[in-house]
Amino acid sequence: MTAATIEPVKLPPGPRIPKLIQGAAVLTARYGAIAALGRRYGSTFTLNIPVFGETVVISDPALVKELFSSSRELIGRPQNNLGGDVLGPGSIFNLEGDELLARRKLLLPPFSGKNMRAYESITEEEAIREIRTWPEGTEFATLDPMMRITLNTILRAVFGAEGAELDELRVLMPKAVEFGSKIALMPSIVRKDVGPWSPGGKFAQYRRRMDELLKSLMAQARSDPKFTERGDVLSLLLQARYDNGEPISDSYIVDELLTMLVAGHETTSTQLAWTIERIRRHPDLLTRLTEEVDAGGNELLLATIAESQRTRPVLTAALRRTKTRIRLGEWVIPEGDTILASTQLAMAAEQSFPDAEKFNPDRFVGNPPNPFAWIPFGGGMMRCIGASFATMEMEVTLRAMLREFRLEPTTEPDEKPHSRGVTVTPARGGRVVVYRRKDVAPRDTDSVSVADRTG
Repeated sequence: MTAATIEPVKLPPGPRIPKLIQGAAVLTARYGAIAALGRRYGSTFTLNIPVFGETVVISDPALVKELFSSSRELIGRPQNNLGGDVLGPGSIFNLEGDELLARRKLLLPPFSGKNMRAYESITEEEAIREIRTWPEGTEFATLDPMMRITLNTILRAVFGAEGAELDELRVLMPKAVEFGSKIALMPSIVRKDVGPWSPGGKFAQYRRRMDELLKSLMAQARSDPKFTERGDVLSLLLQARYDNGEPISDSYIVDELLTMLVAGHETTSTQLAWTIERIRRHPDLLTRLTEEVDAGGNELLLATIAESQRTRPVLTAALRRTKTRIRLGEWVIPEGDTILASTQLAMAAEQSFPDAEKFNPDRFVGNPPNPFAWIPFGGGMMRCIGASFATMEMEVTLRAMLREFRLEPTTEPDEKPHSRGVTVTPARGGRVVVYRRKDVAPRDTDSVSVADRTG
């Protein structure tokens, strides 16, 4: 187990090239640079990079388990993360310790049980509405369509209504997310608002307008005569209470809503685009998936999503910070260092996933992965709150697509990873060619839900 220590610092080996060069390589060629460092140094090594400073990279499941299971007194969030300047002090991405534990207790209930079944219906409606606009026989990128599906889904799931505010958020959010993603990993000075001409100032303009829209939606929810009967996330958060009976402050609810909108749509839509990119290059799998969907099953589809996450992780790291000097495995890491659990290296390790370079969803059929080797959603107290929601969105969207269309396989080379800031996307947007299936009847999205169909 991770423990505090006064032993001399003992860090894993790592490159000795200048800090700026290390940072440039890791940030601009993330997949390739980390893979090369893993081949050179193994599963554990030390980097020195701008923004995060001295960083110990780990990927061995045993060390990942130690890290994710560490005491809140020993391990916290990195000082540079999506909270604070980008998502606000009330975002769960900015919390740790007892405050994080208390907030998680309030955020988890909206993403479970009967609420999730209602969100399934919303997702299917949005997926079918979008894919019915797709052209037949013409190759196009799926990343933007997937972003529309996930954004519309989460807007409806979070706010439970339509209106002018939501229409404006549909336009504003993609711009804000793309810009925020680009500056999130830059030095904090870049994110400071020092005028409308500065990057921080430009994002602050987005943020102020989004805050105004979210506060208006909060007021509308509270004025609804059926407020206490609503099942949307906003209403549930407004009614939530800590153990001492106190509500979440309105400003913090705004931060959490923005966090859900930002984190809940870009990552899921990107993984969907990667999954389409993957299955087009495996025609036998594509046939089996279509047959499974037609039969009402989902085991292979869920395994395919898991394998897409393993082989093409959208987020490549889970970050932590040492609050004191600790022993982690054989290493002694000083206070204030960053520890980076590399999702990319962990999920590409041969010892955890034999023949790891092969895209093989069957490895997960009837065989749940080691939760400290397969870590697309992170782990421990900082594991993604919306993991089940994201998985549901991907399953429902892919199911609708496979049911409505025949995807044309391709022999084109794999799309290369492209760093979009926080996320890693297919360089060509996850391109696809589709033909409407003639052997299936059109679906009435107003009357059919996923829960009805799958039981």
